[in-house]
Amino acid sequence: MSKSGREIELKLELDPTAQDAIKRAGTIAGFTASRSVTKTLQSIYFDTPDQTLRKAKISLRVRKVGRSWVQTAKLGTGVMGGLSSPVEAEHPVQGRALDFSVIEDPAVRDKLAEAIGDAPLSECFETVMKRTTRQLTRESDGADIELAFDTGNILAGAGTQPLVELEMELKAGPSLALYEAAKALLGDTPFRFSPYSKAERGYRFAEGQAPEERAPYFADDIRFSAGLSTELAFRDVLRSCLTQISENRLAVLASEDPEGPHQLRVGLRRLRSAFRLFRPVINPASMAPLDATARTIANEAGALRDLDVLLDEIVVPLVDKAPPSLSFDTLLAHLNAQRDQDTRTVLTDHLKSAEVNEFLLNLAAYTEGRGWLDPENFGQTALLAQPIESYAGKALAKQWKKVLGHGKRLEELSIPERHDMRKAMKKMRYGIEFFGCLYPADTVKPFLKRMKKLQDIFGYLNDVAMAETLPDKCRALEKKSIEATQAIGFVIGWHEAQCQAMWQHAKGYWDATRQTPKFWT
Repeated sequence: MSKSGREIELKLELDPTAQDAIKRAGTIAGFTASRSVTKTLQSIYFDTPDQTLRKAKISLRVRKVGRSWVQTAKLGTGVMGGLSSPVEAEHPVQGRALDFSVIEDPAVRDKLAEAIGDAPLSECFETVMKRTTRQLTRESDGADIELAFDTGNILAGAGTQPLVELEMELKAGPSLALYEAAKALLGDTPFRFSPYSKAERGYRFAEGQAPEERAPYFADDIRFSAGLSTELAFRDVLRSCLTQISENRLAVLASEDPEGPHQLRVGLRRLRSAFRLFRPVINPASMAPLDATARTIANEAGALRDLDVLLDEIVVPLVDKAPPSLSFDTLLAHLNAQRDQDTRTVLTDHLKSAEVNEFLLNLAAYTEGRGWLDPENFGQTALLAQPIESYAGKALAKQWKKVLGHGKRLEELSIPERHDMRKAMKKMRYGIEFFGCLYPADTVKPFLKRMKKLQDIFGYLNDVAMAETLPDKCRALEKKSIEATQAIGFVIGWHEAQCQAMWQHAKGYWDATRQTPKFWT
């Protein structure tokens, strides 16, 4: 039996033990589940010597299921936010070899012929998996989803690499049903949106690339093609934020590297800044629940990040600068315990919760399902369709106006107002990261350079403000330890003196930033 058409798949990675537990689970809330069926699948992937098909985002394989062989060509194999929607042409063949004569869709045949040309095709790698499938159905909206638990190995040359993945393929019904089924299925089990198709994983392994580690993840640069609509630019920004947030959630759970919570908070702040920068063209009510959860997680990640900074950048550097009679041992022990036993626990417990799973899946659904549409706003279509080049300048000008409002009163700003200016500058910086690719680099860099110097001052001022909270953080400790009280006094006094000296430069840096040409005008 042949099959041709576009498939929609949600690909997730789980810890193997967690995947086994979910595989054995019975009912799934809101859906009717069939009995499980387990098969062994052997798949052989083909390409030209210079990987023409990979470059064209095409995968070509033959798969043995039982005694039968099936040939599959997938066109458009990229994965974004775990979601894949390639055009698939699947046909029975006689054996392990390819047979293009069985492909019924002329568009697929032409695309393959165009990509391959006269180049020879050969086997690149294979996968051998046990696949356990279940059908999920829901009468209310006609949703029909195939759940596939894959466990096996990629084989290339003499090497093997484990492969564990959960695929959810939408057979019928609305695409949002995929995310609703995932929420019901996963509960509080942490997951990763799979960044690669099985074919891409095979290529990477065959090239000798190591499996990705759960390390702190820094957002990739965002690049917009000329004339891209504002709506698609917003979608691409959301995809970048989602990847940074979901990857660093796992990084925080996997290790105590302080960069993990920092990059998690950055991802959440980028998301919230994106909501505000694009607010004029989206339905504000649609983003409110996502924004509220992002703020909560960002505050928890921020509390841990603040303690990391307090320890590593405010207190520890003064150990060697203090008089020999002053000991920091009691203070450091107290702050380390507070960070590791209290603040980190609050964050990690939340990151392992069903609420955070729901947040990530809701954000993915919002991103891929155009959740920003406002049925009451009849002018929204035109706003979303405008080229991003037109929208970006207006968004940056609006954010700069907020920074400028604080800067005009720079010397009069109270401590809370300085903090507000710092936040306004951060949103401006994220906006430049989002839209900077639209402008010549030599016009963006001078402005960013000036702004960074100003941000460094305000960042340090914020760190010193944190140091001034030490008496509150250590109130019980101070009552018991004169040693800790003296250390706290030294830290606050030293940094306040530095702060006063640095603040004298703030006006100069602000004037330089204000006078630098605005590249978006």
